[in-house]
Amino acid sequence: MGNTTGLLASYEYLDSTVDAIKALKKAGFETVKAYSPYPEHHIEDALGYGQSPVRVWTLVGGLTGTATGFALTIWTSIDWPLVVGGKPIVSIPAYIIIAFEMTILFGALATIIGLFVLSRLPSIKPTVVYDPEFSSGRYGVYVEGNHQSLEEARQIMNEQQPIELREGELDD
Repeated sequence: MGNTTGLLASYEYLDSTVDAIKALKKAGFETVKAYSPYPEHHIEDALGYGQSPVRVWTLVGGLTGTATGFALTIWTSIDWPLVVGGKPIVSIPAYIIIAFEMTILFGALATIIGLFVLSRLPSIKPTVVYDPEFSSGRYGVYVEGNHQSLEEARQIMNEQQPIELREGELDD
């Protein structure tokens, strides 16, 4: 188990943070983490985040719920047939409500499960490199690398005039 060394820069302005992230990505740094006091789409764009894959979990859960709702009602009707008023034993319009409710239930549960799986929650390993100021107004950028690449990262980050730039280790 080794330690990963990196640089943590603290910025006062969003533009400086985004420019630093873009410059680091352009220079080839892959492990770049950003901290901000609130969700910011400019930072997400700079980090290269696309659309959330949680929506696929929701779709699969919803389709599974629809299929389960229809399968449950049809199986129940076939297993215990009741002929009422000459209607067919399997009457799809009556089953739409149950299929809809199962769609909503399975879609919601799949969304929650997908959120936890893709977010890797709960996080057992705490983040060692962090500054409490990131929760009260500052922006942070953390980049990992070896000693030579960190010198290049230091130059890139200093171009954006950080408030603070320090070296830190993140335990593996």
